[in-house]
Amino acid sequence: MTRRLIAAGHSVIAYDVSPGACEAIAAQGARIAASARAVADEAPVVFLSLPNPSIVLDTVAGARGILGGRSLRTCVDLSTSGPEAAIRLAAALGERGVASLEAPVSGGIKGAREGTLALMVSGPSAAWAEVRPLLEIFGRPFFMGERAGAGQTMKLVNNLLGACAIAITAEGMTIGVKAGLDPARMIEVLNVSSGRSSATQDKWPRAVLPRTFDFGFATGLCLKDVRLCLAAARSLGVPIGVGTAVCELLERTVATWGADSDFTAMTKVVEADAGLDPSRPP
Repeated sequence: MTRRLIAAGHSVIAYDVSPGACEAIAAQGARIAASARAVADEAPVVFLSLPNPSIVLDTVAGARGILGGRSLRTCVDLSTSGPEAAIRLAAALGERGVASLEAPVSGGIKGAREGTLALMVSGPSAAWAEVRPLLEIFGRPFFMGERAGAGQTMKLVNNLLGACAIAITAEGMTIGVKAGLDPARMIEVLNVSSGRSSATQDKWPRAVLPRTFDFGFATGLCLKDVRLCLAAARSLGVPIGVGTAVCELLERTVATWGADSDFTAMTKVVEADAGLDPSRPP
């Protein structure tokens, strides 16, 4: 995403707690700041792309957060941090006269590289109009309204459905494999039938059939997002039985394969439960 901004002619100043990440961003052509606050001292528009709500809130309102930045006018949170954090973020920034936009993204590393991300945006209309040309460099933004938390809620729904698609596809594919069907032919059939989904169309061909399990999204992050969605559902009084089952499968995947494993590793847990060797092609 940094590379796309720079390629579009924008000057980018960046910061990350990881020296390796800073080196990677600098290699794309960005200047590296000494802290998050130092970014906001120079940049009127600051994008956040961070792992979880607590890190987002600390990066904004912590001891060296952007909230005190001299130049900051608009903060855009690209992270999946949930509606509760978005509401808190909007309140904290609003007290300083800073516009808060949430714009969580979907499309993974490939979408970021190619500029085909979907961005689910909410916040003040004036700020949306200002940053929309920047967001369009990343992909296709959808404005969900001015209410804080709306964009985050949309993203959580999306990620819940994506995780559910992987889980149920893993179960269906395992049934077929145990019955002697060829998995590649199964995917071919599913993708022209009513069982097709983002899992059959993209994740299986790219990461499961070749047994690389490297689609590009960590299981731990997926679990975080599904937990945030369950919390939002509870606050709204929405029963979510299927989502709860998928959350439990993600928890087992983290316990077995680690938080840094790819979320397509859910498949290996389902296969192991069925007596298939997850280390070998089915």
